[in-house]
Amino acid sequence: MRFLRVFRLPCREELLHEQRRNMMNTEEIKPATATRQIDAPAGAIFVFLAEPARHTEIDGSGMLRGMASGTVVSGIGEVFAMKMHHPELGDYQMNNLVVDFKMDRRIGWEPAPGMGHPLEQEFPIGTTVGYRWIFELTPDGPDVTTVTEIFDCSNAPEDLRNAVDNGNVWVESMEKTLERLDEICTTGSGG
Repeated sequence: MRFLRVFRLPCREELLHEQRRNMMNTEEIKPATATRQIDAPAGAIFVFLAEPARHTEIDGSGMLRGMASGTVVSGIGEVFAMKMHHPELGDYQMNNLVVDFKMDRRIGWEPAPGMGHPLEQEFPIGTTVGYRWIFELTPDGPDVTTVTEIFDCSNAPEDLRNAVDNGNVWVESMEKTLERLDEICTTGSGG
């Protein structure tokens, strides 16, 4: 598990600059994506995605166990921690730095090893592992939204990109996540 690279925690201005730069860049490594049209307004979906405490309700990977710390996300630079479980790693936490935020349109974060993670001691507080989770919302009318979940590992070390097949190992889980998000946002039920 030595394929993770340490990154310095960027300041808010650097994150905003990087967000603008990334929107203009075309990367050789294409992010893995899953897309679904949901019969709900973008604002209602975004409110749900900005509340990390509710992410376990839509988690298609089965790895999320609950929120460890944080609040409803309101902007770039905020951090929320999630309790996780992986068969090979056991129970641990991931600290998620919000790096992408456009109200009702886009939200994304970069994870960093937290308490209990095997690499916790190797990562100074505030460093990330080089990949991002992003949700992009595109309104298709007042009550219909196309939601795309993105796993972007284009800035991750090559070993990590190879281990996750450039994010393609997550596509099935991402499709399940969007299916659950659809169910919750259109019927109000979870689970």
